[in-house]
Amino acid sequence: MPSTSNMTFKKTLWMLVVLTGLSSAHAVTWWQPAPGTSWQIQLQGALDTTQETGMYDVDLVDTPQTVIDDLHSRNIKVVCYFSAGSYENWRNDAGAFPAEVLGKPLSGWPGERWLDIRRIDLLAPVMEARMNLAQQKQCDGVDPDNVDGFANKTGFPLTSEDQLAYNRWLANTAHERGMAVGLKNDLAQIPDLVAYFDFAVNEQCFWYKECDLLTPFIAANKPVFGIEYRGRLNRICADANARNFDTLKKRLNLKSRRLSCR
Repeated sequence: MPSTSNMTFKKTLWMLVVLTGLSSAHAVTWWQPAPGTSWQIQLQGALDTTQETGMYDVDLVDTPQTVIDDLHSRNIKVVCYFSAGSYENWRNDAGAFPAEVLGKPLSGWPGERWLDIRRIDLLAPVMEARMNLAQQKQCDGVDPDNVDGFANKTGFPLTSEDQLAYNRWLANTAHERGMAVGLKNDLAQIPDLVAYFDFAVNEQCFWYKECDLLTPFIAANKPVFGIEYRGRLNRICADANARNFDTLKKRLNLKSRRLSCR
């Protein structure tokens, strides 16, 4: 008759095999784009889906499911935009934000106010609901905006550590739902965040001469999706292509007009 200790060992070993198998079977994976991915971003107006690109960045709430399905039918990935660092008074979930997390207005953006990103406990229900919607609509990735509040006048004493904690939480929350996630601007924290994010979305690094700060993404084989609103296209593209960035020239309202460097 086998000894009790031997039976216990075999039972433990069997349980480890079962648990390992379950873990592998339920492993979460997500789309991981590479530099050279062509793209379009349009957050307002009737979406122009005629662009033959590898990826579209569109508004999470305002984009109909039929449009996302049509893009997917053409093997185009869809990234869904939402603001993770600001309150927008026109959104249908605006009433879900507690008053205590609402800070100063965003300069130049009527109806928006900075959020107290230290209070993940209060923001999590809203942001998780948005991530759940993105997952439900089968978005391949998300583009959470305004994730650099610590570097702005928000009305809250936010620190760089507060921002890192919140941004990492956002990235992990997206990955748990099987979606890629982009880091929007927040250039100063790229060395601490590049491992958590799958791509960068940047506005005007050429205009502000900040593009060197984005190179850790390219070094990690992760794309930099750039948008420039000012400057000459030929100069922008010469620099962007030399850096292996995927850069567009757009109007500030991000409507359909698109000039691509690729």
